[in-house]
Amino acid sequence: AVSSTLYGSRFLTGEVGGSITHQCFYTITPANKHDRKYWCKIAGNRVCYTIVSTTGYTSKEHAGRVSLEDIPQRGTFTVTLTELKKSDTGTYRCGIGITNRDLYVSLNLTVLADAGALRPTELVWGELRGSVTVLCPPGDTQGSKKRFWCKLGRTGCALIADTNGYVGKSYQGRIFITPQESSGAFKILINDLKKEDSGLYRCGTGSLSGQDSPRVVALQVTAASTLPKTPKFVSGTVGGSLSLKCHYDPKGNYEKKYLCRWKEASCSLLVDADGFVHESYKGRIQIASSNQENGTYTVVLSHLREEDAGWYWCGAKNGHTEHTSSVKLHIQKVGTYPSQDPETSTLVKPTLSSSPAAYSTPTQRSITGLTYTMVTVTESTSPLLPTAPPGTFVTSPSETYRESSSRLLPVVLPALILLIFITITMLALTKIKLQKETGK
Repeated sequence: AVSSTLYGSRFLTGEVGGSITHQCFYTITPANKHDRKYWCKIAGNRVCYTIVSTTGYTSKEHAGRVSLEDIPQRGTFTVTLTELKKSDTGTYRCGIGITNRDLYVSLNLTVLADAGALRPTELVWGELRGSVTVLCPPGDTQGSKKRFWCKLGRTGCALIADTNGYVGKSYQGRIFITPQESSGAFKILINDLKKEDSGLYRCGTGSLSGQDSPRVVALQVTAASTLPKTPKFVSGTVGGSLSLKCHYDPKGNYEKKYLCRWKEASCSLLVDADGFVHESYKGRIQIASSNQENGTYTVVLSHLREEDAGWYWCGAKNGHTEHTSSVKLHIQKVGTYPSQDPETSTLVKPTLSSSPAAYSTPTQRSITGLTYTMVTVTESTSPLLPTAPPGTFVTSPSETYRESSSRLLPVVLPALILLIFITITMLALTKIKLQKETGK
């Protein structure tokens, strides 16, 4: 549930005699960090009476069983209510501001005689343009139900992706729901994180409203990033080759490095550092080099086909955590001009060389300890696209025409004027000659 720059769980369940913890998350701004934080309960007259706040106030009725902890550097404050009573059931607000009508989100708390196994909200941090790994606990151990990831809002949980092939438009190419382990657990991998990804989520199996969805996750994406903004799209040519250099933190202990092909929230492994090669890619994909000291490995995909177009993921696995990055490959036919978005695209330039293969200048990307560098490798006999310096874009035919026309204008115009002058002179001379002949 999101209200401006504040969000938190909308529903909590506890049991009599037990305790609940309500986490509220806010954007880390100077105002939010220093303003009063409060937790209040709405009474029958619709007034929200303060239970606890960061000013030091605690209501008499809740004295000794409620606490509020604010962690400004993490953008979160937590309210814990213990020794739950049936009468604690009701609607609460966690908020920021001088009054209880300022910035807030509402919570419906239900206290039951026996609430069963309860799971607290898990906080996951991610860096802007980086990647995160979310662990989803065992649910359907048979693996027969769909797995999903949805975002909690005011009207329920909005589906983002599931294993039936659905992926929301803004998550195309950047979310992967892993296969289930023997325990029934699975992971959600997301990369190219955006500010608007911050919020509350649920991962589970079966239906969105079912009971096989015990994990609620609060994803907090940092407002700033040390990671560079780089193109998400690269282009290659049919018959050519492509070199993909993936980077990872050399200090990390990654037991697996790989490249997989993304489609509909799944990612098929193509090649890994242990020697695995997908059957349909044998003979044209390999991890050409690996440098543990620099934290890089290079994947070469050769004999490019039109059907190779699509999303690819670089990945480096460290225990349960996987650092990933994604890139979309466009395959161009010989002699065609790619349609590109200059903000997100770059043409990977083939180069001509007397040696069997030549490399162009790499374009580098860094994502949470993992980056990729796209470079084309083309055989000397391969048809070439018009070359352009790295970081520039190939112009369309209409742009080339306009540019050529503007260059020819200074040459054509004087010639045209001269032609008109000669024509007028010749007409004048002809007229004079006719007049003389008529005069005779």
